[in-house]
Amino acid sequence: MDKNTIMAVVLSALVLIGYTIVQVKFFPKPEQSQTVEQTAAPSALPEEGGQNSNAEVQSFVQAEEGNEPVLTEQKYFVQTDKVRVVFTNRGGDIVGYELLDHKDNKTGRGVEMAENISAVNRAFALNFGGTDGSLVNDLFAVKEFPEENGEKKIAFAKKYSDFTLVKQYTFKDGEYMFKMNVVVDGGENFTALDFSAKDGGNASYTLRTSPQVGPEFNPKVDRYESRTFIALNEGKGKRVRLGSNQYKEYNKPFQIAGIGGKYFCELVVPAQEGNFQGAWYSTSAAAQKTMSDAQAFLVRKPTTQKQTNDVYYVYVGPRNEKELRKYSVAENNAWKLSGYRLTEALESSGWLGWLETILKWIMEALYKLVHNWGVSIILMTIILKIALFPLTMKSSMGTLKMQEMQPKLTAIQNKYKDNPQMMQAETAKVYQAAGYNPMSGCLPMVFQMLCLFAMYNLFNNYFEFRGASFIKGWIDDLSDGDSVCQLKAFIPLIGNHIRVLPIIYLVSQLLYGKITQMGGTLQSAQSSGQMKFMTYGLPLIFFFLFYNAPSGLILFWTISNIIQMIQQLIINKTKANATKPAATTVKAVPHGKKRK
Repeated sequence: MDKNTIMAVVLSALVLIGYTIVQVKFFPKPEQSQTVEQTAAPSALPEEGGQNSNAEVQSFVQAEEGNEPVLTEQKYFVQTDKVRVVFTNRGGDIVGYELLDHKDNKTGRGVEMAENISAVNRAFALNFGGTDGSLVNDLFAVKEFPEENGEKKIAFAKKYSDFTLVKQYTFKDGEYMFKMNVVVDGGENFTALDFSAKDGGNASYTLRTSPQVGPEFNPKVDRYESRTFIALNEGKGKRVRLGSNQYKEYNKPFQIAGIGGKYFCELVVPAQEGNFQGAWYSTSAAAQKTMSDAQAFLVRKPTTQKQTNDVYYVYVGPRNEKELRKYSVAENNAWKLSGYRLTEALESSGWLGWLETILKWIMEALYKLVHNWGVSIILMTIILKIALFPLTMKSSMGTLKMQEMQPKLTAIQNKYKDNPQMMQAETAKVYQAAGYNPMSGCLPMVFQMLCLFAMYNLFNNYFEFRGASFIKGWIDDLSDGDSVCQLKAFIPLIGNHIRVLPIIYLVSQLLYGKITQMGGTLQSAQSSGQMKFMTYGLPLIFFFLFYNAPSGLILFWTISNIIQMIQQLIINKTKANATKPAATTVKAVPHGKKRK
């Protein structure tokens, strides 16, 4: 070997060593693997499962052939400071999931997140193949692990002819998120986990969420409650409000998928996101339940590996910013997950989200001062109305100018009805002479409508209103309607509660309409009829539409109406002064002299 060849080999080795050092020091391997498939030792669970978990699971899963114990269906329990979970060894599924920190007013217990459980539909159950496959309904062997490093684990295993299926759940205190492992350990005859799937293609298995998330609600009464399919990918959220009898596919890539209610949600976060060929969402009637099933199905691609370990992080808890934003930064959650923008699962005003954020910040700052969410709503409504009053006044005075110009504008329209260009030019001259900008009346109204839309969504979905009392004994929960009496009979459009706040809202709306009329001018017969409908008809329609709305939302509208009445009285007085004719000055004449 010549000298040049030796030098080339030495330099190449130095370059490789240097590259390795730089790679390890400055570009370490990330904690969360994003590989499509993960190979594991036979019947082994991930390394974070504990020091002896692999050996323990191995010993109870791989029972000697012919010596498997006779199993009976039983329930098992895991409890942390946040949740109490009930399992069945039939399929290794969840049949109860109680949130201990959040009370259900109807049951007096924690909110139940595993609703509508039945013999053919359980929470986080599997079926082999696609969504058309039947539920895995076999009895599984069970292993309850001793608590270790603050982790509470339970595993279920079933040995089939050519593979073993393991489902393990791991919980931690302080977390609404748990980890679920689905392990397929192939035997000698194993070639692939591949079953025919509905609507074309193949699949290994389908993971489903709970049939329904709590708390239970009656769609006929709780019109402001709903269920939504949620899919998130690269920080972008897709939310589909579920109707009745739906079965649709979401065939786009996703990092997170699940079902959300108004205040709670279930979100599945696959650690190996590329393993899925799609997701489906479904709603169907549930036996002996007022609310239908609302469920997501995640279809896993076929796998040919003899040992696979699919890891899922599953969030089951409140649909609020405080808890969901934890998973953006690893230091904020016990699982050390980062980069997951679960806050995209929150209901928002879409492109008005920035305005909603500002209003929320103001309301939360006020709450720190008064420690009452109802008072915070009132104070923020007052602040908002005072801030918008100059725009409202400008709009009203613009309307007054428009009324004064109307005879001239009508004359121009009659004169140039066959010449649109001249009509437009002459109209512009009249506007210019009066100092009137046509847009001045529209812009204030548009801005007020934007604020109204943002506040509607904020007050209708703000989690902190749930269970928050305004006036004890009357409005005990700002997320629900006030109730002074509950009836046995169900009244159409109203339900079975007698509520006072909607009546106060109706009275305030009617008074506001009358005061607004007082500030107007004489109307034609047609416009007078329209005015009567606006004054009396619309408030009655809104009364029935919003009768069962959250009391926080109606409180905002009622206070808003009261403030608008005061402002309208000021505007009416200003208009009256502006239209009052100037008094004629009469000069005094000395006694005995004639007027000239």
